[in-house]
Amino acid sequence: MKYIVAMIQPHKLPDVKKSLAAAGVRKMTVTNALGCGAQGGYTEVYRGVPSEVNLLKKVKLEIAVNEEFADATVKAIIKGAKTGEIGDGKIFIFDLPECIRIRTEEKGHAAIG
Repeated sequence: MKYIVAMIQPHKLPDVKKSLAAAGVRKMTVTNALGCGAQGGYTEVYRGVPSEVNLLKKVKLEIAVNEEFADATVKAIIKGAKTGEIGDGKIFIFDLPECIRIRTEEKGHAAIG
């Protein structure tokens, strides 16, 4: 089992969801986040005072999948999120040693679904 975490641009979320659905991946957790990376940030002026903004809005996707869906999930995220510009995001893949569905107490591969 794999736990996939992706940080993407907020405006690309609909494209990523559509791409994941086409790949058969429908279960995910989506969280609004702030972060910075190679994009760096920008300076804006508010009431004449310059202010540096280096924590930019991002969306964090968390998806638990069985091994056979890991590559398809990563490819779908890339397909939906990629613009070719700095700030497209990152994908992190972790081994998932255990998963338990609370309702039925199923464990492992069956719990992920």
